[in-house]
Amino acid sequence: MANICVFCASSTTLEQRWLDLATETGRILAERGHTLVSGGGSVGMMGAVGDGARAAGGHTLGIIAQCLVDLEVADHDSDELQVTGDMGTRKTVMIDRSDAFITLPGGLGTLDELFEVWTTATLDVHRKPIVLLDPDGFYDGLTRWLGALVDQKFVRPAAMELLLVARTVPEAVDLIENALAGPRDAPSGTASGTASPAEGA
Repeated sequence: MANICVFCASSTTLEQRWLDLATETGRILAERGHTLVSGGGSVGMMGAVGDGARAAGGHTLGIIAQCLVDLEVADHDSDELQVTGDMGTRKTVMIDRSDAFITLPGGLGTLDELFEVWTTATLDVHRKPIVLLDPDGFYDGLTRWLGALVDQKFVRPAAMELLLVARTVPEAVDLIENALAGPRDAPSGTASGTASPAEGA
């Protein structure tokens, strides 16, 4: 089974539906036998995804920067909690220790993590599946803007094909499992031949 990293918001002021989505994500990953990799926080959607995974018997790995530990937001219930010296190292370790990535709805920090793993994938630093979970069209504006960047030649179409879009948690996990099961020499985003690229979202 895979180590699947989930990027999501740590805000404490979110609507309950987003916390429920994070809980569902953790639960389904655990039920399918995957390890949850997260940013190691205990609040907001980040806390909910870890709780959801553990409630379903899953293993959780949290990776958190010392500055966030100092703010007392670390997920000390994680089966493994790795503390890094700074935020940049945290992202590097999350990429290194994960086999695939799911991005849930989130804000600036979530987008920063998404673009980090996506950019490094376009540079062939890694070939790990990247899924954007887009319930209710949360990211529709973003994907339309990105599609316009392709039209204007700022982004290559091949880069867009690395970002897979799902509308439900089961679909997101299916995309990852299919991609990981595909040929090792194929780009991570197109290995299964069944995924929907962001430009078609």
